[in-house]
Amino acid sequence: MSKPTLLVTRPLPQAMLDALGQFGEVKIVDLTAASIPEGDIIVATPLDPIKIEVLAKLPKSVRLIANIGIGVDHVDLAAARELGIAVSNTPVVTEDTADLAMALMLATCRKLSASERYLRAGDWASGMGQLGIRVHGKTLGIIGMGAIGQALARRAQGFGMEIIYSSRGRKPEAEETLNARFCETKEQLLAEADIVSLNCDLNPNTRHIIDAEALGKMKPGAVLINAGRGPLVDEAALIQALESGHLGGAGLDVYEFEPQVSPALTGFDNVTLLPHIGSATQECRADMARRVCMNIATFIQQGTPQDCCN
Repeated sequence: MSKPTLLVTRPLPQAMLDALGQFGEVKIVDLTAASIPEGDIIVATPLDPIKIEVLAKLPKSVRLIANIGIGVDHVDLAAARELGIAVSNTPVVTEDTADLAMALMLATCRKLSASERYLRAGDWASGMGQLGIRVHGKTLGIIGMGAIGQALARRAQGFGMEIIYSSRGRKPEAEETLNARFCETKEQLLAEADIVSLNCDLNPNTRHIIDAEALGKMKPGAVLINAGRGPLVDEAALIQALESGHLGGAGLDVYEFEPQVSPALTGFDNVTLLPHIGSATQECRADMARRVCMNIATFIQQGTPQDCCN
């Protein structure tokens, strides 16, 4: 392939744009526009939906969607495949995302955000009066025991937590190395866990995996952590469970209607809210930049990206 034109879906840090520029001309484009300029490679983020209506108006010359991020639920993979467009991701976010999930767990259970807000407002007494929930020794239920789920489990081991999990299939090696116990059903996990962490992919089977029924089956006072994908949780049902007092707290890095956050969520002292920053470390973002460039280079040289998802 001669030097391609790269269509970038949103402004990126200049260092990233410079790195992409080694492959060819770089243009920043708006995928919601009526027409998209000619190009060969789309460089996208998880915030850029690329469903059938967007794919239909892409230039015929586009043959790769290089995603900056591990999740590709924002792309219609089957439709892209039918159009002969490869889709790649950057599976280098495991450890940083697990760090963030652990941080969410600690911050939510100990009400760190609320305590800090009161302190910054000059209200020492209210900050000091925030009684949280103990983390060490509790039962952590992990839904989705892939790389990130296992990385979180390793961290939880240091807190003496009992680890239970549900997944598409058993993970015997993880059970042995992490002393994790497999739950045959999601319902079993929800009934036993003090803290539930969502670390599964978003797909038609997992959308709203935590809905009103699931929330009702969680222990009274249990805590929900979501550093996976927003639509794993029915946000309206989550708000109801928090308002009723059935749920002890929630730590969220992702949202059902991202980047919009339901206003009701901001009013709870037992809810920690972060703006989708699971991979937001200097080191991880550098790794992601290198990986997307590697995928583009491999695609140019061999016709297939290294991390092909479809």
